[in-house]
Amino acid sequence: MCPQTVSNIPAAEASLLFGESLVSKGLLTRRGLIEALNEQREHGGRLGEVLLRLKMLCEEDVTHALAEYLSMKYVRLDDTSKIDMEIARTLPENIARRFCLMAIGETDDKVIVTMADPLNVIAIDTIALRMKRQIKVVISSPQDIRQAIETVYHGSDIEEQQLRDIVEIEVGGQEEALEANLAEADISSEVAATKPPVIRFVDLLLSQAVKSRASDVHLEPQEHSMTIRMRIDGVLRDMVPPARKMQAAVVTRIKILSEMNIAERRLPQDGRFKIKTSGRDIDVRVSAIPTIYGEKVVLRILDASASSQDIDQLGFEPKLLEEFKTILSQPHGIIVVTGPTGSGKSTTLYSALNYLKDPTRNITTVEDPVEYRLAGINQIQIKPEIDLDFALCLRAILRQDPDIILIGEIRDKETVEIAIKASLTGHLVLSTFHTNDAPSAISRFIYMGIEPYLLSSSLNLIIAQRLVRKICEHCKEPVTLSEEVLKHLNIDRKEAKEAVFYHGRGCKACGETGYSGRLPIFEFLVMDSEMREKVITGASESQIRGLSRQKGYGELLESGVSKMLQGLTTAEEVLSVTFTENTKA
Repeated sequence: MCPQTVSNIPAAEASLLFGESLVSKGLLTRRGLIEALNEQREHGGRLGEVLLRLKMLCEEDVTHALAEYLSMKYVRLDDTSKIDMEIARTLPENIARRFCLMAIGETDDKVIVTMADPLNVIAIDTIALRMKRQIKVVISSPQDIRQAIETVYHGSDIEEQQLRDIVEIEVGGQEEALEANLAEADISSEVAATKPPVIRFVDLLLSQAVKSRASDVHLEPQEHSMTIRMRIDGVLRDMVPPARKMQAAVVTRIKILSEMNIAERRLPQDGRFKIKTSGRDIDVRVSAIPTIYGEKVVLRILDASASSQDIDQLGFEPKLLEEFKTILSQPHGIIVVTGPTGSGKSTTLYSALNYLKDPTRNITTVEDPVEYRLAGINQIQIKPEIDLDFALCLRAILRQDPDIILIGEIRDKETVEIAIKASLTGHLVLSTFHTNDAPSAISRFIYMGIEPYLLSSSLNLIIAQRLVRKICEHCKEPVTLSEEVLKHLNIDRKEAKEAVFYHGRGCKACGETGYSGRLPIFEFLVMDSEMREKVITGASESQIRGLSRQKGYGELLESGVSKMLQGLTTAEEVLSVTFTENTKA
């Protein structure tokens, strides 16, 4: 039965026919089909979507069954080398995302398009009109298509090749001429920074950073060269450096964009600018410091979409998410998120602010620096050079009738004391701190000179957080863990026999790393009446940690192992961020 024939059948009848085929294959019970059809009548959607929503079938089962039912070819997209990138990129990303489809190649003068919903006639007509060619439709799972879209449109290979072209061809061929012209006319690096090759290099570098999901770009001058590295999923990777004659001009170009003083090369400078790419607004924060071989520049890539992160999508376990929302709903107290730099603390707090944001509340933040602009929230950037610090801002905010206050970072005793005062006078305070785990935050506060009774009466929750890399779905495969690793993970032999562990083999989609993206792991310390009593009586870190474990709140290690057992990350990643805590226990 071809798609055109099926599309002419009324929707209800088509769903029933497809449902009956699932029942006949033993994939679905008669009772399950009736429940799914009732759900479809009430809330709409394709039968396959309804079955996924009700978790009666997985995506792969639905896609396989639909392909067989429609007598169409099923295509797995786990290996992106099978995709003709040139053909794929002739179709705009917005159309691919809108209809969940991907052009993957051509045959017999037709473009092969894989679709999650091959009965979507509007989608087929749209891409046929757009590509001005006949279309041959095949089927892939929605998850496979979405991952392929990320690889095809957000991969770094296009920009990297263009950067190489600039360095090796355009600039390479003109390098001597450019050098002679600069020497002859005594042109400054400011003028050189306006030359097309330099502008194109910087633009492509930024575009590649965004599409590679880089958090930072490092431009590091060496004695006879320049190194460019991007931090992707928390790890630095070497990228294409500029030609030697372009290096000073590239740094100058970045300083011009970020409105820095290009004549000042002896002192550190900070700046920022905005770019728009892939339909998203990106803030770029720039820091320049002098080194013995010239200025090192680091660009922090801040995706504005991260500031609108949904708290439900952060990665909390259901129990912890419910606990977090309950504590956020309390009218006063302090919530602290602790962890090292780059552990996702700001994203967690911004997500909390988005959850709390309401026209009836006055929310004010004090940050250094303000990383993301949040609509409807008053944000203050501290300026130490004019003595506008956290303490001064907080004292002023308390006279501004606030409901909720976010302190970018607790750095000293005075800031803690004002935060405690704010919480005790009926305000909800959110902040970040730097400690290894949640219990040690209490010890650190007391070491700073804060009285235990003040901490116990003001603290509501301490969250310790880390980020671990996610296994690449394209090259994910089972792996056997050694006895030593299992011991470090606190996994016994019986549990290990029943579990399946994974790692990433490494492929083109993940840059041969085996990882793509990151996810957080958490440790909660909830300040209930029993925990407050422990703090007042001067309990040790180990006693507080033990009580928290008794109440069912695991350590970072346990959170990481949970993610690992779900097949989301690897043992190496979990141990890399929790091993210190584990050896302390």
